[in-house]
Amino acid sequence: MAKYTDSAKELLEHIGGSENISVVTHCATRMRFVLNDTKKADADKIEEIDLVKGTFTNAGQFQVIIGNEVSTFYNEFTKIAGVGDTSKDEAKVAAKQNMNFIQRMISHLADIFTPLIPALVVGGLILGFRNVIGEIGMMGPNNEQTLVDVSQFWAGVHAFLWLIGEAIFHFLPVGITWAISRKMGTTQILGIVLGITLVSPQLLNAYGVAGADAIPVWDFGFATVDMIGYQAQVIPAILAGFVLAYLEIWLRKVIPNVISMIFVPFFALIPAVLIAHVVLGPIGWTIGSWISNVVYSGLTSGLGWLFAAVFGFAYAPLVITGLHHMTNAIDLQLMSEFGGTNLWPMIALSNIAQGSAVVAMIILNRKDEKEKQVSVPAAISCYLGVTEPAMFGINLKYLFPFIAAMIGSSIAAIISVGSGVMANSIGVGGIPGILSIQVPDMVMFAISMLVAIVVPILLTFALAKTKMGVNAYERLGK
Repeated sequence: MAKYTDSAKELLEHIGGSENISVVTHCATRMRFVLNDTKKADADKIEEIDLVKGTFTNAGQFQVIIGNEVSTFYNEFTKIAGVGDTSKDEAKVAAKQNMNFIQRMISHLADIFTPLIPALVVGGLILGFRNVIGEIGMMGPNNEQTLVDVSQFWAGVHAFLWLIGEAIFHFLPVGITWAISRKMGTTQILGIVLGITLVSPQLLNAYGVAGADAIPVWDFGFATVDMIGYQAQVIPAILAGFVLAYLEIWLRKVIPNVISMIFVPFFALIPAVLIAHVVLGPIGWTIGSWISNVVYSGLTSGLGWLFAAVFGFAYAPLVITGLHHMTNAIDLQLMSEFGGTNLWPMIALSNIAQGSAVVAMIILNRKDEKEKQVSVPAAISCYLGVTEPAMFGINLKYLFPFIAAMIGSSIAAIISVGSGVMANSIGVGGIPGILSIQVPDMVMFAISMLVAIVVPILLTFALAKTKMGVNAYERLGK
């Protein structure tokens, strides 16, 4: 008998049997099920299985936390259940059947930005490191000189790293149009080419438009089109990417297969590029500017503290619903309009707060060896910017640490926004996130981080002694 046979049989029974499984796959630590009838899954009994460390439902999928051995367990489970191997993309498609319209829209947005996140995080770390060596005075008699000022080596590193930073953030539209073509199942190289036409060196750089004496144009005799680039612009790239994708999908339906290889790319790409520069680019720029101005004005107004309090408190619940993916687009738009974002620091603080609540639970339940297998890795990943294991594996299970983290995040967000903290870019959404903060704001962000660590820990200890905490322990049989 294989190592996980008994656990696999138990899971299959309590999840409603093979006939209730539409799709099953796994990620690094979790089994992901799309069920025909979610009511047939008995979460309580599933969580009693020794190997299982928790369950939750997200994005139309019933997810079972297994741990690092998930891949081996998955193989054993699929043999016993008689269900085939399924890709994550197929699982996502099936999961959309369990989503409403808004959830599907958010899922589409997530599908666009999720493939870009590794590059955005790397870019944030690079800009943060350039911050440290190029902006922080640490040399000279009065520490007024930076490493770049006194060392040719570090000056070279500073200049070299901008090559990567510029590629990630200034040429972001290329990544967006590629991600859309990938998501829509259309020709990815056409998506890349479209993105390049939005940021080509032939165009007037988006950052130079405001100070330009004259804007170059393409002159067609009867009309002219402004030669403006859309470096770092999010919404123009999204709109253009979808136009290209839908054009290609439509053309493949109407053009015969024998000539589609020639005419589909031609009649899809040229109109898409023209529409992007004549219509969608200007409209998208206007929409993006409006959104970023509203958010920035709200955060810097006299009521900025209230916006910060609400956002800091509500961000973790947004993660549960998947709505947090919208903030990626807003952050990137703020960066292009204002040279930084005051929204992202609050996201990093929320992640830290959730991790801190888990740290408190580790201390409170230090004798529970099974829970430590979930809580210790969850706290570490939270402090490095990945909150789902902490929230679904520990905080939401007890509820009171989740609330403590939300309150701590809210207070930290008020301090961050009230002191005008700005980040140069999106970065690692946890403690290393301080590297992405603009140098003059690092001290205040460090204070905000301290609040996001201390307050959730103390509140979790306090709430554990209240009726809420006692009820949580009784409900979980502890």
